[in-house]
Amino acid sequence: MSRELLEATAAAVRRAGDRMLERYSAATRQPGLTELLEDVRANDQAVVDVLEPALTDLLPEAGWLNDEHGWGPLSAGEWWLIDPVGGNINAVHGMTDWNIGVSLVRDARLVLAVVHFPLLDETFTAVEGGGAFLNGTRLHVSDKTSLDGALAGTGQAKPGQDAEIADRIGSSFAAMMKAAIYVRVSVPVTHQLAQVAAGRMDLHWQFDHVRSHAAGVLLVQEAGGTVTDLDGEPWKLTSKNYLASAPGVHSAALGVIAA
Repeated sequence: MSRELLEATAAAVRRAGDRMLERYSAATRQPGLTELLEDVRANDQAVVDVLEPALTDLLPEAGWLNDEHGWGPLSAGEWWLIDPVGGNINAVHGMTDWNIGVSLVRDARLVLAVVHFPLLDETFTAVEGGGAFLNGTRLHVSDKTSLDGALAGTGQAKPGQDAEIADRIGSSFAAMMKAAIYVRVSVPVTHQLAQVAAGRMDLHWQFDHVRSHAAGVLLVQEAGGTVTDLDGEPWKLTSKNYLASAPGVHSAALGVIAA
């Protein structure tokens, strides 16, 4: 994967971030669900309007998916996976935890990722085999080896998750609270994954994996983290769930979540 392609992708994502900054306001409020969903869709479209032509120019033959809740296998070839506004629900409520995420998949292999936080001017990047970086500084996951000092997290992959997954999230949260020093339940998922890659958090788990998480997963992997499904098998784009963590706490965290 060329450095030029990564830099051009990151530049496009930052331009989309600038577009979102024009729309974002900490004072934003909606009177109801209809208006909220209208704002969510408008934010997504504003980002797509910047990214789609830019990324198509970079790789004209690549497929394009901006279904942030999509999952499952992809056909052969290259695919851009776009999460237009990760944490859009936060953005439309005037909160600050939101980002723009892009990843490139080649023949079911994750090869490039950019996750940009416009309000913080933080751009996380990674390429397969080339490491993970924050604004050009190389990242490494934490060196912790015990859950008792670990900052852990999980959250909803998408709105309206079924009752079984909601129950599993709740029970795993309760279990992890007894093992880790602090547990976050928040969105966007890519926010937590980027923090794991930076060593600011130590682990993140999901019971419902969607493809838009892929950018964050590559960040963790390239920062030296371990990513498996919840049976301990290597993560794949089609995995139904996962744990992304510092290597020193991975086994213990799997045991807690599976209990």
